[in-house]
Amino acid sequence: MIGRFFRRSSARASIVEALHLRINEASRAPGLYTHLNVPDTVEGRFECLSLHVILVLRRMNQLPPPAADIAQDLINAVFLQLDASLRELGVGDFGVPKRMKKLGAAFYGRAAGYDGALDARDEDGLKAALARNVIGTETPETGAGLARYVLASVEMLNACDLDTLVSRGPGFPSPLNDIRSEGI
Repeated sequence: MIGRFFRRSSARASIVEALHLRINEASRAPGLYTHLNVPDTVEGRFECLSLHVILVLRRMNQLPPPAADIAQDLINAVFLQLDASLRELGVGDFGVPKRMKKLGAAFYGRAAGYDGALDARDEDGLKAALARNVIGTETPETGAGLARYVLASVEMLNACDLDTLVSRGPGFPSPLNDIRSEGI
């Protein structure tokens, strides 16, 4: 079904815009900041947005075409948003490319780290990566609640096919729930 809509560029742009909006909303859920220790700062919001985008991209990489095309358009939209945000924060035209390069390196580094921990079923590694990158501490247990949230998110996303992702959006658990984990 999605293939016929994806051939038209305006429909494709609408799909990506809606997906991007839903990911933004999920990354701004207040419970992430009040219950799961994500700092409510510019950096914390970048980390939280990156985490949610990475989880959706991870699922899209497991799906058949045209998922890869949608994933690439999503990445482009996210980085255009980051570029605009830097400009709104007052970063000058000459400073934006340098900052974007750093943000891109941080994004892809985190994607590799989270994917590695999830692929290896390494819950302790995931806690440590989330504590270090998202929360900003070297104490892995600080990332335990966020790790449970990520694992529950992966489970919800894995239940979605491409049509569901683009029509209803990615599903994420409530960060206010006490999500229990039986391990990865």
